[in-house]
Amino acid sequence: MSHPQALLPRQPPDQRWVDYAAGLTAGDIAGRVTDPDRIGALGATFDTAAQGLRADQIRSAAVLVPIVLHPGVPTILLTLRSGHLSAHAGQVAFPGGRIEAGETAEAAALREAAEEVGLDPRIPEVLGRLPDHLTGTGYRMTPLVALLRPPLTLAHDPNEVEEPFELPLSVVLDPESPQRQRAERLGKMREYWVWPHERHFIWGATAAVLVNLAKLLRP
Repeated sequence: MSHPQALLPRQPPDQRWVDYAAGLTAGDIAGRVTDPDRIGALGATFDTAAQGLRADQIRSAAVLVPIVLHPGVPTILLTLRSGHLSAHAGQVAFPGGRIEAGETAEAAALREAAEEVGLDPRIPEVLGRLPDHLTGTGYRMTPLVALLRPPLTLAHDPNEVEEPFELPLSVVLDPESPQRQRAERLGKMREYWVWPHERHFIWGATAAVLVNLAKLLRP
């Protein structure tokens, strides 16, 4: 599937969201992520390409959704996957991957984050889960929201990750930031979210999880 050129932000996030993001404390974030009413109001999401998948075609995966608590400018840690990978090459993703036999979602997300970007599994403070997202490639992905306190020392594996980078939380919180796009794949129209970024195309499962995270963290 070909993608349009990565979107440039039409404008900086509204100052309201810059200020709101700057004022969010670890306790504020934890309170929202662990609020069953807030989580329940979100619901699971899915890629339109996943329609028609059989149960035996679906595998379990987990990703870490790391919120980096830079003073006044919190961010979301993301990765650009290496271009030579057999699946999802060159795409923006959260650290994570397939859940192995006997593993919990939390253990899988922490293990994959350690393998991909060198994040010490003892550092993330895992708060809770967002609703699952079913990808078009047949993964039922469990997103785990975690807090990271800087400074961070990362050492990414170039075989898996081309570049880790951070997206300002203020951009994620601004409801004017994401756009809904459509493209044809295998004769069918596919709809997906896209987040603006000056260098990377943030779409698909990663974008859908960011939409849910934004809904959860807004007042």
